[in-house]
Amino acid sequence: MDEQTNMVELDVREDLAMKKEPFDKIMGTVKNLQDGEGFILHAPFNPIPLHKILKRRGFSYEAEKIEKKHWKVMYMKNKAGDTQ
Repeated sequence: MDEQTNMVELDVREDLAMKKEPFDKIMGTVKNLQDGEGFILHAPFNPIPLHKILKRRGFSYEAEKIEKKHWKVMYMKNKAGDTQ
């Protein structure tokens, strides 16, 4: 990762526990990221469909299982020209 990468943290575990769909919140965060920026998503499961959607939008990711119902996924927006 770059030396001073701007990372936004987003935790959707409570939204999902309350049966709220966090997709719009996630995509709102994604929309505001600049090239080379990223965000960390905390979710109760590995959000594989989201990985596919964001890959098409030029993101790479690293997923890590923290505990039984806590996944931490770091998404990085590739710099212009890297993907698309």
